[in-house]
Amino acid sequence: MAEIVRMPLMTDTMAEGVIAEWFKEVGDTVESGELIAEIETDKATMDFEAPEDGILLYRADAQNPVPVNALLAIIGEKGEDISAIVEAEKKAAASAAEETKEETPPPVTQSSNPPAPQQPTVKTIENSSHIAHRTSHENPPPPPTSHENSSGRLKASPLAKRLASENNIDITQLKGSGEDGRIIKRDIEAYLKNPPVPSKDVARNVSTQPPIIAGNYQPSIIGQEGFDTTRVSQMRKTIARRLGESKFQAPHFYLTMTINMDKVIASRKEMNAISPVKISFNDIIIKAAAISLRQHPAVNTSWLGDTIRTNHHIHIGMAVAVAEGLLVPVIRFADQKSLSQIAAETKILAGKAKEKKLQPNEMQGNTFSISNLGMMDIDEFTAIINPPDACIMAVGKIAKVPAIVDEEIKVVSQMKITLSCDHRVVDGAVGARFLQTFKQLLEDPIRMLV
Repeated sequence: MAEIVRMPLMTDTMAEGVIAEWFKEVGDTVESGELIAEIETDKATMDFEAPEDGILLYRADAQNPVPVNALLAIIGEKGEDISAIVEAEKKAAASAAEETKEETPPPVTQSSNPPAPQQPTVKTIENSSHIAHRTSHENPPPPPTSHENSSGRLKASPLAKRLASENNIDITQLKGSGEDGRIIKRDIEAYLKNPPVPSKDVARNVSTQPPIIAGNYQPSIIGQEGFDTTRVSQMRKTIARRLGESKFQAPHFYLTMTINMDKVIASRKEMNAISPVKISFNDIIIKAAAISLRQHPAVNTSWLGDTIRTNHHIHIGMAVAVAEGLLVPVIRFADQKSLSQIAAETKILAGKAKEKKLQPNEMQGNTFSISNLGMMDIDEFTAIINPPDACIMAVGKIAKVPAIVDEEIKVVSQMKITLSCDHRVVDGAVGARFLQTFKQLLEDPIRMLV
């Protein structure tokens, strides 16, 4: 009996997935637990394993978004007729898309589809237990070119894809020297040694002839116009959607404070002399924020429409920049952990984030977030609140500046932080008191030990 395999919900925010690559062709034999595809989600690219034994009778097109719970593949017996199943699933998907359109403002033209017919009795496979995480080093390729097969799968080795991604090479424009035109490592190396000269069909020379000014002739300038286009990844789509909703739905206001970091700098040197793991300034900031949240629970909240949730636990989201956007791994129960424990955990999570190896549960449950751009020499900035949090703290660099201390001008180390608040939940005075406590902890770090 043919069994339908649907697009699984791999992350809590996933609405659709994209098949980055199929490892099995239609007609191939598959075994339960065997890797058959890579699926790009909004947060990572994950391996997808066959849920049972059989023949792959149908598979969704690669590179096209497939909504969660929509038809992904069909596994059955050799020669089994699945045309009725595929047709019924396509009509059901079209009907669902039409209903979605009707819920939005009407477009210029609108078509109606007949209701989906009753689907044949089939067994639907639950796939959550067959999903394994895998690092992706590339964006899925653009639409098929001459060296892709009829199913849309790019003929290239994983190593060749990674090298192309690292060197910003459009792999779809290369000609493979491997079997059946497969692109392999030596093709990438050959391209790097002898890159082609741009042709006139992709770039055009533009000559500008400035006027003669006061008898002085200026030579003409010949430049070259061009541009690249990149497919928007599932991660970038989700970032755009979630932060757009946050910025335009949550009324943001901002509180900025300057903090003297002299004692933190001195304390950190002493702590790192005995700590089993190197403690960073960001680790200290996370710990100070967690303690401050414990003293000001009104900041550790979420807006839920008809209710406000005040969290009893403190989970700090730590923004980490990656090639495709921003990931926010979560330090759980940060107020109960020592600085060395926080330092070890942040190092592991940041490394996994940059390699896209984070598990979905490692990016969920944040109650407050911190975004630190100080290491990039940014003085100060404002951050967009990361739902479902009510606040996010933006951290700037530590800089030596002249300041009046005890009625004398001295050089001190200062850091500026800005708290973005959702005014539906947090009022100005509440946010200000939270920052006062945070400042006291950093300007006198011994308070964090009491």
